Amino acid sequence: MATIPDLVGAIAANVYMLLIIAMFAARILGRHVIGRWIGIASSLVLIPLVYLFIVGLKTDRHMIYFVWLTLMILFALFELIVDDILKVDFRSVQRAVVPYVMFFFAATGGMIGLAAQAGQPWSIVTSVVFLIMAVLAFVQRGVTGL
Repeated sequence: MATIPDLVGAIAANVYMLLIIAMFAARILGRHVIGRWIGIASSLVLIPLVYLFIVGLKTDRHMIYFVWLTLMILFALFELIVDDILKVDFRSVQRAVVPYVMFFFAATGGMIGLAAQAGQPWSIVTSVVFLIMAVLAFVQRGVTGL
């Protein structure tokens, strides 16, 4: 049976990815202001991730668990600071896009591992949500250039 922290991780992973799906959909539909606010709201994932990191230190978690959390925390902080607060237009710089996309998929892919801690059903659901998010990421890039 999944522990409370495992369920927190699974729920946080799915809520985050669903918010990103909503953000991509808003951008595709030309609702950039709504997409921006959804993106800002997605930064709230930092709260459960920091909680999970602290709880993980007190339990016997494998090193990969901390890699997943660290990647996602760093990505969420990057998004919040560089994209939302400083409003740096890094997506228009081609050589910055590839590392950014790699960082995005490494961080969100790690969230699948985090959700898997709560059991196989969460792993399956999170994997499906991840795939939908991944497809929409490329669709919105093609449509909007963001």
